[in-house]
Order: sequence, then structure tokens, then C-alpha cells
Amino acid sequence: MDRYQYLIDLGRKLPEFPEEWRTDEAKVHGCQSQVWLRAEGDADCLTFQAISDSAIVSGLIALLLRIYSGRSARDIVDTPPDFIAQIGLDSHLSPTRANGLHAMLKTIKQKAAALA
Repeated sequence: MDRYQYLIDLGRKLPEFPEEWRTDEAKVHGCQSQVWLRAEGDADCLTFQAISDSAIVSGLIALLLRIYSGRSARDIVDTPPDFIAQIGLDSHLSPTRANGLHAMLKTIKQKAAALA
């Protein structure tokens, strides 16, 4: 299975993201695709839910949520995105998708920093 198909499959497994959560406040800016991200919890445990109108971007979201969701705000802020290079993802993304990935990561870190 190629990497893009794997990402698409991961994205299909994201939990439902209700229409009422798709607000301007939840929208991730800097992504070419439509992406909405929601954070819940406190400094001890922050969970994220997100969705995109793009199948591949939804897969990227699923990867980010596996790494960062369910952790403390401090852990999220302090955890560098080394996994992107470690799994070779950076060399397989188009520049626009890479920019979107970094915009999603920045949003996750900002939401965590507000609580850390």
C-alpha cells in the first residue's frame, strides 16, 4: 500500500466532526484545504478532534492526533515534530500539503501553549 492510500485510510477512521463544530473559530488558517480543529480539556490532558474536506489532509490530521491528542499541554508544546522526518513524510508531501501540515501543527501547539 502506498503512503497516500495509507493516509486516506487513516483519515477515514477519524471520529465524526459535527457540522456545528465547523466554525470560523475552529478553522485552521494556512491550509489550502478546509480544516477544522477543536481542542478540549485542560493543562493536564488536552484532546483534539479535527476534520478536512480532503482525504489526504484528513490522514495527516489523524497522524497529528495520534502524536499530540491525550497529552498534557506542556508535553504538546515540548514535543517537536521529529516524526515527520523520521517517517519520510516531508519528502512525499507537495509544498502546499507540507504548508498545511505545519499550519495544523502550529494550531495544535498554540492551543496547548494557551493552557501550558
